[in-house]
Amino acid sequence: MKIIDAHLHFSNSEGLKETAEIIGEVDYSGNGLVREFEKSNVVAGIVMSVPDADIYHLSDFSLDFKGKNKDLYPLVNCVGINPTKLLQDSGELYRIEQELNQRNVVGIKIYAGYFHYYVYDPIYDPIYDPIYALARKYNVPVAIHCGDTQSAKGLLKYSHPLTIDELAVNHEDITFVICHIGVPWVMDTAELILKNHNVYTDVSGLIGGNKDHVKEMESTRLFIEYIQQALIYANRYDKVLFGSDWPLVPIGPYIDFIKHIVPARYHNNVFYNNALKVFSRLEHILG
Repeated sequence: MKIIDAHLHFSNSEGLKETAEIIGEVDYSGNGLVREFEKSNVVAGIVMSVPDADIYHLSDFSLDFKGKNKDLYPLVNCVGINPTKLLQDSGELYRIEQELNQRNVVGIKIYAGYFHYYVYDPIYDPIYDPIYALARKYNVPVAIHCGDTQSAKGLLKYSHPLTIDELAVNHEDITFVICHIGVPWVMDTAELILKNHNVYTDVSGLIGGNKDHVKEMESTRLFIEYIQQALIYANRYDKVLFGSDWPLVPIGPYIDFIKHIVPARYHNNVFYNNALKVFSRLEHILG
């Protein structure tokens, strides 16, 4: 079975390098990523880029596809948005649009919670409106971090998945992806993908750690049933995308974990077809 990893990270971030070293089973390098792809038949990866400057100390996930990482193709990119920079730099929106004109850019990524702005606030703070206009213009999806934040400086009121509901209703022609199934609010995410035709979710980042930890969580009944309850409630496996959140977890064991919680008859959709449907530019890249 061919697999698309619809949510991973790859950059020179010291934080990610340190995390990979702590895990001990992740070779956080280009060659290491290629080996993980080859072992698990991952045919493409979508990198969630973080903007190169921000006030909440997110890492710099800038990715140069034309430089040293060119051999990692087919890695593609979701351009990360820094709303603070949008306010401060009149050229930032132009830079983002230039990114969207690149062949290897397949979407947009918003880091709700890390940045202290609601994804939809038309009256008091419509900061993301120009971004949604670009998503509409270039027909690309918008992936949104939802749920817990790794940083204690994140504010969860901005990253709760229910903030996506009004956004989706008022932008029905844009596709939105709730990252991490909005954990811990997985039932809210389930309702959103069931209710809104333009809302999808990925199952990245549910576990971080080495393969032994993944196996331990896979055998923890209450944890498994907690995720499965949401998936069964929504019963929309055509709207669930596999993602690993690599290098926070080795890809192979995480694939096995997601296979364990998703019924086998839906594997082709979750691991491959749904990503092509949401990130439509990827189909042309893969040929």
